[in-house]
Amino acid sequence: MTMSSQVAAVLGPTNTGKTHYAIERMLGHRTGIIGLPLRLLAREVYDRIVAIRGPSVVALVTGEERIVPPRTQYWVCTVEAMPEGMGTDFLAVDEIQLCADPERGHVFTDRLLRARGTHETLFLGSDTMRGPIQALVPEARFIRRERMSQLVYSGGKKISRMPPRSAIVGFSVDNVYAIAELIRRQKGGAAVVMGALSPRTRNAQVALYQNGEVDYLVATDAIGMGLNLDIDHVAFSALTKFDGRRMRPLAPNELAQIAGRAGRGMSHGTFGVTGEARPLDEGVAQAIMEHRFTPLKKLNWRNAALQFGTCDALIRSLEAGPQNEHLVRARDADDLLALKTLSAIPEVSARASDGVSVRLLWDVCRIPDFRGISHGEHTSLLQRIFEHLFEQGRVPDDWLARQIRRIDRTDGDIDALSKRLAFIRTWTYVAQRKGWTADESHWRAETRAVEDRVSDALHDRLTQRFVDRRTSVLLRRLKQKEALLADVNDKGEVTVEGEFVGKLEGFRFKADKSAAGAEEKALKAASLQALAPHFHLMADRFYNAPDSELDFTEQGGLMWGSSAVGKLVPGSEPLKPQVDVFVDEVAGPEVTQKVQRRLQHFIDRKIAALFEPLIGLQRDDTLNGLARGFAFRMVEAMGILPRADVAQEVKDLDQDARGSLRKHGLRFGQFTVFMPLLLKPAPTRLRLVLWALANGQSDFPEAPPPGLVTVPTVADAPEGYHTMCGYRAAGTRAIRIDMLERLADMLRAENSRAGFEAKPDMLSITGMTLEQFADLMGGLGYNAERGEREKVKPVDAVVPGADTTPISDDIPVADRGDMPAPGAVTEEPGEPVPADVTPDVAAIPDEGVAPIAETPAEPEAEPAVPEQSETEIAPGVAADAEVAGPETEVFFTFTWGRPQNQNRGRNQRAGGKPQGKGRPQGGKPQGGKRNDKGRGGDKAKGPKNFSARPPRPEKKIDPDNPFAAALMGLRDNK
Repeated sequence: MTMSSQVAAVLGPTNTGKTHYAIERMLGHRTGIIGLPLRLLAREVYDRIVAIRGPSVVALVTGEERIVPPRTQYWVCTVEAMPEGMGTDFLAVDEIQLCADPERGHVFTDRLLRARGTHETLFLGSDTMRGPIQALVPEARFIRRERMSQLVYSGGKKISRMPPRSAIVGFSVDNVYAIAELIRRQKGGAAVVMGALSPRTRNAQVALYQNGEVDYLVATDAIGMGLNLDIDHVAFSALTKFDGRRMRPLAPNELAQIAGRAGRGMSHGTFGVTGEARPLDEGVAQAIMEHRFTPLKKLNWRNAALQFGTCDALIRSLEAGPQNEHLVRARDADDLLALKTLSAIPEVSARASDGVSVRLLWDVCRIPDFRGISHGEHTSLLQRIFEHLFEQGRVPDDWLARQIRRIDRTDGDIDALSKRLAFIRTWTYVAQRKGWTADESHWRAETRAVEDRVSDALHDRLTQRFVDRRTSVLLRRLKQKEALLADVNDKGEVTVEGEFVGKLEGFRFKADKSAAGAEEKALKAASLQALAPHFHLMADRFYNAPDSELDFTEQGGLMWGSSAVGKLVPGSEPLKPQVDVFVDEVAGPEVTQKVQRRLQHFIDRKIAALFEPLIGLQRDDTLNGLARGFAFRMVEAMGILPRADVAQEVKDLDQDARGSLRKHGLRFGQFTVFMPLLLKPAPTRLRLVLWALANGQSDFPEAPPPGLVTVPTVADAPEGYHTMCGYRAAGTRAIRIDMLERLADMLRAENSRAGFEAKPDMLSITGMTLEQFADLMGGLGYNAERGEREKVKPVDAVVPGADTTPISDDIPVADRGDMPAPGAVTEEPGEPVPADVTPDVAAIPDEGVAPIAETPAEPEAEPAVPEQSETEIAPGVAADAEVAGPETEVFFTFTWGRPQNQNRGRNQRAGGKPQGKGRPQGGKPQGGKRNDKGRGGDKAKGPKNFSARPPRPEKKIDPDNPFAAALMGLRDNK
């Protein structure tokens, strides 16, 4: 500071033009620097100076932002970020009364004592600072500035009676949100300003208020620090605040700082209270109006002469007390608390062992706790940053990128976005520090871009939640008694005066539920006015829409894109449902009829395409007699009939009749008569809807996932559900009927009387473990006896984990016991899957029957092998050899068992035959019928086998002969 340097204190209340005076003085010098209390205010002053001198000579430096052109002349900074030793001609510090602030006061006091311009220095603030400045800076001269407008106390007012151009002040985020929500409902909306907002979000919110889109502003005490807004009235919703440690009442000078935002320039302003805040005492109100407050006597101070030899020396220097009676040592700030915590960590103290490393640690500790989660979380993050800087000299790019990437999201509500905005400020601060990153310009741009995106998203959420433009516009227009202009866009969104009021969902209008009272009536009238002609245009477009735009749901709904336009209702036949359309009355009968015709055409064509084999069977005029009657039974059952339900009809069909039915793809299985083409996912989905519709189901069951061989049995499913799905319930799972017929082929070759074990092919086609297969066989009427035996490894045993080869291929059968007729649909032999290999899950293909598919089988539990005592040594084994017990395996022996009485009905529906006299338990299930002499009376009761083996080449055997299976068994036993 030269001998000609002047120090002045410009003191006075709010709205005296102190900041404007300082800017004018700074621009009168060649270089200058000004420190401001808030990042928001710094950005505002920066924009004002850039508008006057251009961006090439103006710098902006805050903790999270750094814009420094090469030819910088004027520096706009936050007080904490003011560079030291700049030697500028001019220096100013705004809101100098913050020297008394318990959190930041020591920073302002340090600038008061040590920051000077070479030609001129200004301290701007309240008149309460006159005494301390005079004592600490004796050379300072004082400039008193008077308020340019009057400030009057107007008492208390309800929020509903708050005058326009008012600012309501709250002291917590929850309080601000609650007030803003109330104003939105009653007044059409409010802008929200808080200190935690980024400058971009704050400016966007202030623009809503300044442009007149809303007449109300809800803010925290952040508006008290120099933000210049056109406010006529300031209302306090509370007179206490939390200062970081406790709730305390606001001092009169603090109330005055905020109330002074009312009345800018020559316009007078008022202030008062609202909500639950009690009226101000007369003395306090008078003091605010006359700007008379208790002078400050003590300023917060912290030692600036720091010692960086060791961590302990640094802490001692920071805790040193002042030597002046006007100064008091500041309470421990966040940076000092972080330093004490980190220095107590052995890893950190070992690294911070010299002056350079201690200074680095102190710089890291000065990173503000923007996140505000907890002291422990903050210090943990600081430790990671210090370790990176100490070991690598910089913050690693990949680690920094991960931290930023987690924050770079714009979804979520206001609170989520506010937290992300606080989080990104930490990395914005890190990116601004010189030498902390490999590419400073890149990371500054990256963090700034993320902050801008989150800020824009936060502004949008605040506007959506607290600003109701529609209510604001409509209330104004309704008061003016003007006709409202309505319109409908191509997305079906209905707007009135450009504001969204509802949406067309198909041919029904869904009004916005937030409207009420007079607004609701006006919206309804205006909406109907716009919708009347639009319904006809939509109906024409819908009628000409391709079938690909339409679909049906599993609950019988009919959809046009994402809009419900109707539903299916029962018709005269299961395959001929009718439609019920969803059309508003205002559309008129012509639109309703057109929509109904189009939906009926759609569902008729859908049924004709997916059930083509069944409809072809129904329309075949060459079928007659029993074959025609059986065809109608199949149509009524929509292509799937349990054979037990039509056992007699199947017996009565001769080979010619069966052959004529097979030409249409009909298969006569041992358990089910079905059409394989109708087992595909699309026909199955539609069949379930039509079946539920025809049976009057209120809640339509869903189809199983496509491509699965077995699915869990649905215990509470309506009768016939599994059949309509193309499955047969057996135990805890249901097996697909085409796979069940393939399994039946394998079982018929086994001796079920003496007992047999499951073959790998049996497990392969079902995709089950042995335990699951045993449960399935029990559901089919077999007894499963569990046993264990010593596992014998063959010489050519398969190495565990190696590929296995199936024992035999699955032989397709076109008919269970009947000779295939020309044109019959047969299964293509699928590639067999080993029993220990999980088959792939695949949907039923377009042609033929689905290949083997199932969910992954659970691995069979390996039996535990008892440990052998160390003293037990087998004969012939060396004493030092380890002796292991025999390896065992679990197996099941399956025999045909008579179903329990309580399961008679279930087994009969599943294809079994009811019990009768002369049919003792035991024996293998036989096909055909009993003869008059009662032969076969010693055969077992159970599911009836309605098929026989193919005839021998040397002698044709009648397929309905009850002795066919027995004779073949005798031949095989020879």
